[in-house]
Amino acid sequence: MEALLLVTANVGSLFDDLEGLQTIWLQEFYEAVAKYKPHFIAVHCQEIGGKDYETGMAQVDPFVESILSSKEMQEYNRVCVYLDQTFTAHTRFTALGSMYFLHQSVHNIYQFDFKVQEFKEVVGKVVHSTHLDTNSMIEKERFPQDFWPEFKWSRKGYIRTRWRLQDQVFDLVNVHLFHDASNLVAWRCPSVFPGNRRRALGHVLSRITNSCYEKVPFLIFGDFNVRLDTQRVVETLCSPATVRTIPTNDAGDVNKVLFQEKGKDHKVLLRLESKTFDYFDQDVFRENNGKALLEFDRELATFTDDICELDIHFPPSYPYSEVNTEGTLYANTRCPAWCDRILMSPSAIELVVKGRPVYNVMGPAVCMGDHKPVYLFFHIPA
Repeated sequence: MEALLLVTANVGSLFDDLEGLQTIWLQEFYEAVAKYKPHFIAVHCQEIGGKDYETGMAQVDPFVESILSSKEMQEYNRVCVYLDQTFTAHTRFTALGSMYFLHQSVHNIYQFDFKVQEFKEVVGKVVHSTHLDTNSMIEKERFPQDFWPEFKWSRKGYIRTRWRLQDQVFDLVNVHLFHDASNLVAWRCPSVFPGNRRRALGHVLSRITNSCYEKVPFLIFGDFNVRLDTQRVVETLCSPATVRTIPTNDAGDVNKVLFQEKGKDHKVLLRLESKTFDYFDQDVFRENNGKALLEFDRELATFTDDICELDIHFPPSYPYSEVNTEGTLYANTRCPAWCDRILMSPSAIELVVKGRPVYNVMGPAVCMGDHKPVYLFFHIPA
C-alpha cells in the first residue's frame, strides 16, 4: 500500500520570524514525515512570502531549498515545486506554493500535462517559480476582481495538479479563499464575506469538474477562510449580556462593541472591533477540541453534494498567537475557526476512508504561526 501525506499550511507568519517560527515549523513537519513515512507528500502553502511579500518573497527560495537539502527529506528523490512569486503581476498573483515529494521507493507515479493531456514521469527535483501561467503541468488562476469588488487587492486563487499513483488518478487543488475583512461586519447578519467565499469555491468546483478533462476524484486543501456564524457564536457566548456600542465619529459609525455581564461589576465578556475579537475565556475554543462550536461551522453546507470531509477532532486552526512561547493560545484578532481544511469529492472520500485516515493539526502544542497546518494521512491499496 502506498501512504500519502497531504498538508495545508498558511505560511505567512514564517517570513516575519525567520529564525524562530521557521525552525519550529520545519521541525514539526519533519517529525510528521518520520512518524508516517509517506511515499507521496503534498504540501499546499498559502501566503508564501508573508504579509509583507515584497520583502519576504526573497526568503521563499531559501526556505524551500532548506527542505530539499535537509537530511530528513533525502529519501524523497523526486520533487515538483510550484511557487507563485510574481507579485508584480497584480492580476495573476496568488502567493500560492504547491510542493510534491516522491519517495525513492515509488516507481509508478506520474503527473498530468494539461496541454498535451497525457501523464509524464516525474524526474529529478525541479522548482518552478516563473511563468506559472503557461506551465502545462498545473492550472493556476487568481479569482476575478468582481468576486469581491469592494476589496481592491487580493492574492486569492487556486492551483491544480493531477496525478496517477498505482492505477488511481486524482486531482490535488491548492486554494485560498477570501477572508473576513472586519469582525463588526461579520457580526451583522447577513454578512457579505461568506457569500464571497461561496462564489469563489463554486468557481473552483466548476473549473475542476467541467468537461475539458476526464472527471476524476479530487482533494481540495488550503486556507478556505471559512468562519463560524459570528452572530450566533456571539449570541451563545454572551447570553445574557448587555450590549454597548461605541461610535467612532459624529455620524454614529460603530468602532467598538462591548458585551458586558449584567450586574453591578459589568464585567466585559467580549470586546469586538474591526480586527479585535477579545473573549474573556479562550478555553471554550479548546475544550473538547471546540466541538461545541462545530454547529456554527455552516459555510460549506451549500456544497454537501459536491464535497465531503472527514470528521473534525481538532481545535480551530486559526488565529493562533505568533509568539513563540504561546503555542496553544489564540490571538485576540478573530473568532477562532476551522479555516484550514482538507475537502474531497465523494469518489475521493470513498478511497480515503478505506485507507485508515488520520485527519489532524500539526504542532498542536507549539507555535506554528497564526495558522496551524492541517494534514490528512491515508493509504492507497497497491
